[in-house]
Amino acid sequence: MQTIFTTNILLDELIFIALSFALTYLITPLVIKFTFASGITGRDVNKPNAPEIAEMGGIAILFGFLGAMLLAIAFHTFFQVDFNVMAVMAGLLTILMMGALGVIDDIFDIPQIFKAFLPLFAAIPLIALRAGNQVMLIPFLGAVNFGILYLLILVPIGIAVTSNLTNMLAGFNGLEAGLGAIMFAALLVIAITTGNPEIGIFSASMLGALLAFLMFNRYPARIFPGDAGTFLIGAALATTVIVGNLEFAGAILVIPYVVDFFIKLINRFPSKQWWGTCIDGKLHPVDGKVRGLCQWIMKQAGGISENKLVTVLLLAELALALVVLILFK
Repeated sequence: MQTIFTTNILLDELIFIALSFALTYLITPLVIKFTFASGITGRDVNKPNAPEIAEMGGIAILFGFLGAMLLAIAFHTFFQVDFNVMAVMAGLLTILMMGALGVIDDIFDIPQIFKAFLPLFAAIPLIALRAGNQVMLIPFLGAVNFGILYLLILVPIGIAVTSNLTNMLAGFNGLEAGLGAIMFAALLVIAITTGNPEIGIFSASMLGALLAFLMFNRYPARIFPGDAGTFLIGAALATTVIVGNLEFAGAILVIPYVVDFFIKLINRFPSKQWWGTCIDGKLHPVDGKVRGLCQWIMKQAGGISENKLVTVLLLAELALALVVLILFK
């Protein structure tokens, strides 16, 4: 299989990373100014004085990601670079739809029930393209052919579930972008080692944007990704694994999100008090009750700083990424 731009696939991916990083890095300060001027801000509830922070940072990630994606499409169009451009364009449309949904939610606060089901419609471009492989390798079962059910059920559910999972495990400085960067870095390595340009385009474009955004979102954060960012990350992850037939890898990478989901399910998805109470620089579960994975870590640690909490989750995700790389080497 030919590489994306050159005979060196690693160089190809570095071009994507560099462009998306540069665009996001330049645009994020503008988004910070815009959101403050527009009153689109939130409170950093994990800080003693709950300072006001810019929201909707996902817009900056989106522009960086989009720029790199359009460059790849331009190279295919004008220089006959070989990759499945229809799959890339369909995936891009799905991701843009989810990013737009996140922006609308950040501005108008869409009811939770709509956020759960609207992502199903974002999968239409992938369904129309018949993206992915209807035959999936499932542990202990082997190859299972889902037939038309893969497109009509598994693809839309994959987009909706992943987008909502990444929207739930959030709210701590550097967490969302950090977890996303690790996941896309793992997928990028797979793209390079297997010579899969479609996976490489999505992964490198998102990785560069997330790394740049982390410069502003890491502790102490100057901007939050908002739903524009969390929906974008989830949709990009789901799209990448669907187009690249890496559903099993994706399932491993989202394990922390799934654990967080079930803890919150037991607590009937609390809309408040999922954060931490800051006492002497350490976060503790509000009222001592565990309402999510982050609060479980707080309780097990007997109180933990926000930096260390995020580091624990990033290390857990890194371990899962290494498992994926071992399985797909």
